[in-house]
Parts: sequence; C-alpha cells; structure tokens
Amino acid sequence: MYACICKAVKSTEIKELIDSGANSLEKIGARCGAGTDCGSCVNRLKKALIESEAQKIQELPVPIAFPIKREAG
Repeated sequence: MYACICKAVKSTEIKELIDSGANSLEKIGARCGAGTDCGSCVNRLKKALIESEAQKIQELPVPIAFPIKREAG
C-alpha cells in the first residue's frame, strides 16, 4: 500500500526509514520525498511515527519493584 501517492512511496519503505532513524516528518521527507508535495499523506506518516514510538516503549524492560523496608516508629 502506498503511504504517499505523489512520490510513490510505499508504507513498507516508510517503516524502514523510521527504523533506520528517520524519526520526524522532515527526515522522512528529506529521504524519500513523502509529505513534501500535496500533504495528504502527512497524517499517515504521523501515524507511522507514533506507532513506531509506541512499539519501542512496549519493548522497554519493566523494572522490578522491590519492597520498601520501613523503620518502625
């Protein structure tokens, strides 16, 4: 599926760009041109960026909670 019809950029290419460090609309546009023409794909690009960040957050390790010892008194 195309993420940007104007520049013929597929969704898979956008994901690859994000995974390789294009973490903003400006960086995506600079690398492949998506989002730099009519602008109708900008919301799709934003969604891809948000989903990528959400995935990174889900992959973070969960810290182990240790019980707090309280002194009597």
